[in-house]
Amino acid sequence: MSGWVQLKGVGLQYGAVTALQGIDLRIAGGERVAIIGANGSGKSTLLRVLHGLLRPTTGSVLRDEAMRQAMVFQRPFALRASALANVALALWLRGTPWRVARAKALQALARVGLGSVALRNARTLSGGQLQRMALARAWCLAPQVLLLDEPTASLDPHAKREVETLMADFAAAGTTLVFASHNLGQVKRLATRVVYMEGGHVLADLPVHAFFNGPLGETSREAELFVKGELG
Repeated sequence: MSGWVQLKGVGLQYGAVTALQGIDLRIAGGERVAIIGANGSGKSTLLRVLHGLLRPTTGSVLRDEAMRQAMVFQRPFALRASALANVALALWLRGTPWRVARAKALQALARVGLGSVALRNARTLSGGQLQRMALARAWCLAPQVLLLDEPTASLDPHAKREVETLMADFAAAGTTLVFASHNLGQVKRLATRVVYMEGGHVLADLPVHAFFNGPLGETSREAELFVKGELG
């Protein structure tokens, strides 16, 4: 299956601060990988390296050269334009004629339940609506890999369920999902694999059932505390 990416010995420095260190990670096509850990553990930085937004200081990133990918941020960016224009622009920038891009964008917004607000200024949408707009934008691009950074943070329960349903739809269509989350229930519902980070290191990388139900060992004591809610 296409859509693989691999990190070999990846490290990233911000001046004197080490954000990532010695990351070895391979994500295969079709996987659903949750990246978890306390605030400041390196989750968002790792996602940005995977997406190519940040270049590692050390190590290398290998990927399927034909791979299409998209990223949904915790606070999606919205232009001061309609939701429809915000989604269509992503396609237009990929070379799709505007009329075709607009039609596909309208279909995508209807797909995520936003057809009725397609002409509304995107900056007036609620947090949940913005996340769904961002997912519609990603859907239009037909990514093989979708990266999501805390996609349901600060959303109400109803909006969280809607976003989770859309994530599950991506996975069902064969899209590789890699998402950072503090919501352990969400991780159990959506992930097949858990990567636990602490201080820029990967301390555990296990199938979801083994992570939550099996012994993690001495090297993953922090992971056990995190699962128990003793680290945040």
